[in-house]
Amino acid sequence: MIDNECKSSKGVFDAVVTGNRQVGERFCRLGLEFEGAGTAAFAEAKPGQFAELNLIDSAVPLKDRIPEHLRDGAGRQILLRRPFSFCDISVKEEKCGVEILYGIVGPASLRMTTLSRGDTVSVMGPLGNGFWVPEDTKKAILVAGGMGAPPILHLAKVLTKDYAGIDVSAFAGAKTVDELPFERRLDKLSQGLGFSLGEFGKYGITSKIATDDGTAGYHGPVTDCLAEWLRENSIGGEGTIIYSCGPEAMLAKVAETAKEKNIECQVSMERLMGCGIGVCQSCVVECRVAGSNETIGKLCCKDGPVFDGKEVVFNI
Repeated sequence: MIDNECKSSKGVFDAVVTGNRQVGERFCRLGLEFEGAGTAAFAEAKPGQFAELNLIDSAVPLKDRIPEHLRDGAGRQILLRRPFSFCDISVKEEKCGVEILYGIVGPASLRMTTLSRGDTVSVMGPLGNGFWVPEDTKKAILVAGGMGAPPILHLAKVLTKDYAGIDVSAFAGAKTVDELPFERRLDKLSQGLGFSLGEFGKYGITSKIATDDGTAGYHGPVTDCLAEWLRENSIGGEGTIIYSCGPEAMLAKVAETAKEKNIECQVSMERLMGCGIGVCQSCVVECRVAGSNETIGKLCCKDGPVFDGKEVVFNI
């Protein structure tokens, strides 16, 4: 059973870049490889955990490779490590390969695009607590919004590899088709069978796409697509769980839908995490205290980033 307690030994390790390929216009997949103690640590990392990368010395791309909206801040100094979750982890011959799916959104992620095969990156992790699988789980529903895809993809692999008795379905949403951070969509025949995205299809997981503007799949928010599907298939109750990662407004709606359907729900939250280890206190998530009307602040980096959907107070 996946539990939410991190048993791996976190630390600071050097990783070698094995690849860094672009996925669409503004997404990339970075491959890292660990040896020795790094392999021992990251081989045990759970879906939903994350790592902090040191990008201080990474190069700024050539001007013609910088998107226009990022040119003004491209040269800004990078002082803090940046947090990234994993979309895949594999172990082979005492080496651990980790894949990070990232969006090019600021000066740090922009510099990541210049990392090349053979480069070395300082990585701190694995950090935080990931998703867990209750013992009575029979059906798992994965919901990814925009750049919430990486830990959901990692979870998809683990569920299908280690939990043969669990039926898994996936939903992926974005504002528009260009904001879907996936490498490819399957052909019409596959989509007719319920396999829309290759990254889920390779694990035998049916998937649905939703875009706010209707440029791909369901026309509307992924949360509406999910609610409609749950209603049409009369899904709810014990033995079913929803796992979700994405914008907070989306997570709030997913948690609300789960509560209405009496479905367990886990959400991976996002906050600015300056240190990643609970020292700077910059990533507070307001949570309910069970059995009372009080709330407390928990740290996204240390207590999360994955939380029970029922305990989070969504400030939207």
